[in-house]
Amino acid sequence: MPVRAALGTTAAAALLLVAAPAAPAAPSGTVTVDATGTITTDGTVTLSGTYRCTGGKGPVFVSSSVGKPSSGLRHGIGGTRAVCDGLEHRWQNTGKPSARSLEAGAASVEATIMELDTSGGLPLPVFHAAHQQDVTLVAG
Repeated sequence: MPVRAALGTTAAAALLLVAAPAAPAAPSGTVTVDATGTITTDGTVTLSGTYRCTGGKGPVFVSSSVGKPSSGLRHGIGGTRAVCDGLEHRWQNTGKPSARSLEAGAASVEATIMELDTSGGLPLPVFHAAHQQDVTLVAG
């Protein structure tokens, strides 16, 4: 192959790489948990915090779970629809664990920003951020 033809092919390939659209940004985010949550006399727990995320294409949620710090047992506490626009938003989840194993006092909370990616047909989870924190559940 002549040198001129080889250079032309290389230059064309380089031009295609430069002109190719950038890959979409990977989902990212941050989530916080407020230092206190509430628990009512009937066992209903309310947790809250803030979140910020980008890159969401499918439905995105802030989910949370709570448990005693010394126990491996965790209870899912609701889910809030999230808006991934890069701005900070508040979230609040309320739920009533089926077992009455929680009471006012120390607790461990985990909050997660999770997207359901439906681009492949079957919804698959994509995690933007997660945060675990010890909190105090107060009677409310």
